[in-house]
Amino acid sequence: MVAKSYDWENGVALEDHTRRKHKILREYFSRYLSVRCVFPQQTKFRLAIIDAFAGGGRYLCGAAGSPLIFIEELRLAAESFNVRRKSDGMAPIDIECFLILNDVESGTIAILRSHVEPLLAAIRAEVPQLHIQVVYHEEAFESLFPNVKADLKQGRYQNVLFNLDQYAHSDVKLATLRDISVAFASAEIFYTFSISSLLAFLHKSDSAALSKQLAFLSAGADLSALEQQMSRTEWLGAAERLVFDRFRDCAQFVSPFSINNPDGWRYWLIHMANNYRARQEYNNVLHQNSSMQAHFGRSGLNMLSFDPSHEGALYLFDVSGRVLAKQQLLEDIPRVVTDFGDAISVGQFYGSIYNMTPNHTDDIHAAIVENADLEVLTETGGVRRSPNTIRANDTLRIKRQRTFFPIFLGSK
Repeated sequence: MVAKSYDWENGVALEDHTRRKHKILREYFSRYLSVRCVFPQQTKFRLAIIDAFAGGGRYLCGAAGSPLIFIEELRLAAESFNVRRKSDGMAPIDIECFLILNDVESGTIAILRSHVEPLLAAIRAEVPQLHIQVVYHEEAFESLFPNVKADLKQGRYQNVLFNLDQYAHSDVKLATLRDISVAFASAEIFYTFSISSLLAFLHKSDSAALSKQLAFLSAGADLSALEQQMSRTEWLGAAERLVFDRFRDCAQFVSPFSINNPDGWRYWLIHMANNYRARQEYNNVLHQNSSMQAHFGRSGLNMLSFDPSHEGALYLFDVSGRVLAKQQLLEDIPRVVTDFGDAISVGQFYGSIYNMTPNHTDDIHAAIVENADLEVLTETGGVRRSPNTIRANDTLRIKRQRTFFPIFLGSK
């Protein structure tokens, strides 16, 4: 697939899948800042944002593109955090952001700059606790990345967020994704691509394996035939496995969920992180935006342990999906605990499950408390009775007197 070129000089229409993607990005970034700036003793937060395919900044309808979304949310956060801190008698918090904006399309950065600079001028005049340094580039991301990495290392940035919103699939190498995850202690990546471009790559590199994985769709590796399959839920299940297998070693936590579109699952928005807390928050944001991303398979703690040709259900992170997930959680959670023995810290439990579940934190906590064979103990030995009081340093334990759950079952 040839990479799509955008004419920002004459204006770009905002497509539905991009609108959905930007809503998730905005809400996650807002939550990201809230979580990172939560400590009362904290007076400074430093981060770097790399928007590698930044675009021109605004669409024909006036909607903000990703660079402006980051700047807008940074301003909202700095203002709201410090209003709250002042009312609580706390010291203000300064947010320092190193923002790298890049686009390879000729002339696009000049258009982007015309939208960014007025926002920065207003921030300098009106929000003294927010400090944004912007650097612009016009270069292919893979050739730019070594210099970006060096700049981030020199600036000693550890909180690093990469927005890799490519159209096709080949503009960012797997090795680069792995490098990002290894190089920075607190790195997160938003990685976007079209599934057709990934399939074209896999068809060239290993068409036999691709044909075997997709044989039940009666399309094999025939890409023209697969185009007719992309609105089927069975296709989503097969594609999700392909995507997860392809990217699972790029970070400790990889969300392989497609952007949900009525005309089929064609675009993927993958979130990668090395901390379960990031994946936990990402899952929660998806549930606040139900039907914007989609999963086909199990909705418990082993979401890909199914045969997409024979089983599985569509999970749209909505109320009905959460209700159906409850029974699977009630069955899955004790099995996870018994894989470790009869007890596990809640934090360790989170780390073991969040790469393979689409569930909301509240649903997981509710299933723990409601399960007759489980109990949550505090550090002092007390028993948690309410789901919203569970903490990462608590202990999740199989009760000494079990009702029905056989401990020898292990994981499925």
